[in-house]
Amino acid sequence: MPSPSPAISPAELEARLRLHSLPQLGPRRFRRLLEAFSSASAALSAPATAWRALGLPACCAEARRSSAVREQAAAALLWLEQPQQQLLMWDEPTYPALLAELDDAPPLLFVAGTASILELPQLAMVGSRHASRPGLDTAQAFARSLAQGGFVITSGLALGIDGAAHQGALDVAGKTVAVLGTGLQCLYPQRHRRLAASIVEQGGALVSELPLDCPPQASNFPRRNRIISGLSLGVLVVEASPSSGSLITARLAAEQGREVYAIPGSIHHPGARGCHQLIRDGATLVETVEDILQALRGWQQPAPAVEHSVPIAHPLLALLHAAPHSSEGLAAALGWPLPEVLAALTELELDGLVCNQAGRWLGRSG
Repeated sequence: MPSPSPAISPAELEARLRLHSLPQLGPRRFRRLLEAFSSASAALSAPATAWRALGLPACCAEARRSSAVREQAAAALLWLEQPQQQLLMWDEPTYPALLAELDDAPPLLFVAGTASILELPQLAMVGSRHASRPGLDTAQAFARSLAQGGFVITSGLALGIDGAAHQGALDVAGKTVAVLGTGLQCLYPQRHRRLAASIVEQGGALVSELPLDCPPQASNFPRRNRIISGLSLGVLVVEASPSSGSLITARLAAEQGREVYAIPGSIHHPGARGCHQLIRDGATLVETVEDILQALRGWQQPAPAVEHSVPIAHPLLALLHAAPHSSEGLAAALGWPLPEVLAALTELELDGLVCNQAGRWLGRSG
């Protein structure tokens, strides 16, 4: 992690925004320029030969003085004047500490919402865009319980598992972070505009390293996955095929030294095969929220006291105090859909009222 810089002047901020918008200037090249010239302002005024000597593409040096680059920087400065819109820079103390550990950490991070939550303990939840109904319900239930347990839920705002994870956190007034593969002024997918607004309204954040007006581009979505895992203590994969981008996030998490968790599924369901592969490769098999909470409990900060949403007289408890049951047996006994039973069980487990042993649920006394 770099040493914190002194307060950045308006001229230096504008210069960094100009550098940031240059073609083919990724995080490592951005840092190379700052290290070579000590500031973005000095880098912009350096001769093109100096840029070439650093191995930078000719298009970067040629574009730096263009009107389009200046206009993009000016537009970003106007955006930053609005409430709850911020820019975090990799050499400032407000930059998320875990993310700063990465060799290719974004030099600039645009944030809409509450930027301070990026320093809270986060758990990433990712999975298929084409998830099954049980997979979506499982993601939402786990997100609810983990958010109640004090974790910020971080994901990518995509359709499927990502959206269910964000919504699960919001359902219990928890905090969630969405890392976008587009600029913050080009929200994608459009179907999640309302979800994105709710994330900001409820104290969460939308995050992107890309220029504000960057449209959806296929190459940017795998790139944003390193930010999802880089911000988080661990990554939970709920449902994914072997070709899913979620496995990229899991691989990056492992390379970054983060924990990787995977929820198994039916051997007949293609969406479970990616999770099974992760488990074979060393990911922690997760059956209950407690599997994650036990591993990460040392990182948790005390959560504010909340009223438990599951009362003691819960119908599941009556059955479980009488005899152990499987999840399926409980669903059959009560006539409830299995996802509803799983959601209730995760909440009861978080409350310390039930536990799972060898695949069967038991009620805890007292």
